[in-house]
Amino acid sequence: MMNIVIIGLGTIGRTILKSLSGEGHTITIIDEDKAKIEKLIEKYDVYGVVGNGACLEIQREAKMEDADLAIVLTNSDELNVFACLVAKRIGVKNTIARVRNPDYRKQIIEMKDDLGIAMIVNPEQETASEIFHIINLPSVNQIEHFAKGRVSLVEVIAEKGCALIGETLISLGKKLDTKVLICAVQRGDEVIIPTGNFRIQEGDKIHFTADARSLGDFLSEVNLIKSPFKNIMIVGGGRIGYYLADALSKKKYKIKLLEDRLSVAEELAELLPKVTVVHGNGTRHDVLIEEGIEAMDAFVALTDIDEENMIVSMFANKKNVKKTITQIKSDDLYGMLDELGINNNVSPKHIVAGRIISYIRALANSVGSNVLTMYQLVNNQVEALEFSAKKQEKFYNKPLRELNVKKDCLIACIIRQNEVIIPDGNSEIRLGDNVVVVTTHKNFDDLNDVIE
Repeated sequence: MMNIVIIGLGTIGRTILKSLSGEGHTITIIDEDKAKIEKLIEKYDVYGVVGNGACLEIQREAKMEDADLAIVLTNSDELNVFACLVAKRIGVKNTIARVRNPDYRKQIIEMKDDLGIAMIVNPEQETASEIFHIINLPSVNQIEHFAKGRVSLVEVIAEKGCALIGETLISLGKKLDTKVLICAVQRGDEVIIPTGNFRIQEGDKIHFTADARSLGDFLSEVNLIKSPFKNIMIVGGGRIGYYLADALSKKKYKIKLLEDRLSVAEELAELLPKVTVVHGNGTRHDVLIEEGIEAMDAFVALTDIDEENMIVSMFANKKNVKKTITQIKSDDLYGMLDELGINNNVSPKHIVAGRIISYIRALANSVGSNVLTMYQLVNNQVEALEFSAKKQEKFYNKPLRELNVKKDCLIACIIRQNEVIIPDGNSEIRLGDNVVVVTTHKNFDDLNDVIE
């Protein structure tokens, strides 16, 4: 377990703190808001210091010289970078900084080794990147990668006409030419780690692992391939809208970006010459109709107000837009999204928190944990973990069917040198393998946690 300091307790800082609580780390939090520190000390088993986290005196008061990791997430890019410099100077082993300003990002990435920063996170850039991947793969809701990109963990919806509907996992295994493993299913509010007799229903959200090279073959085989998108509408010209439009404009997409603030719209029109930037209120149905929402393949709602994003996304669905992607910041709204037909949603704080937690798990690998990569799925109800089988265990070299795997755990993939193995009951774990496990349990850090 590690000694971790979090500086800046905004939405991302609190999300990371919530995720780390209960993992056994020693955590210290620093923020200038005394009431916030007192509330979080009361809620979680953490130490707290009130003050400016970039000040040497405050860092010494927090005993940061003993820290394995400092995560700096204040609202100021400059303060975050400076706080990391101070932290490295007093002996913190690793630092992570949030840097959001596009003007700084490129130079800080180039200088991060000189600055002693191990990782730079940008919530808006990370979110835009996730949306870009969703648009690039029309059939897919979400995609993550293990084993340096060789294994894909994919979320799809069993829509009408999909060949998965009505099949059990056993019957699918016999029918399909492409080998995948369905490892988690969301049905309404229920999350299921399925067994062989589990039968797929229309509307299920299905998470599966596959060899990245055969992903397209599987989607084609089960009738989930959709024609590529061409026309994209984005509502909201904030940083996410800018990063997304910029990335999409470098491909063969036709993009229309609606922004209500005239000065911002004018600036975006200059910065994005390949994008049609419209000064208009994208939350008004008459504006959306006038700007051609009915001809769009994808619609992305990125205003700062969740409820507005939800309403315009529902309107886009009503107009039969093929894919609608919605930014949702508040955790309280997630429970109603499926019922409202909002299937593709992104949350900047969860995307960045997931990246940082994955980094922490990988860092802990050097001090006892065997987790190489970690993703949180289904609104953080499920974890997908890539373990390194680096020390000999008594359950190695035995068929999986003979192992007593804990309830609500599934061994989803085995990576052996350059071979990707989608396992069945006869597969074995061997010394040196990487093993992907999907589970509703939290805080696993070793393969021993998976086997009873």
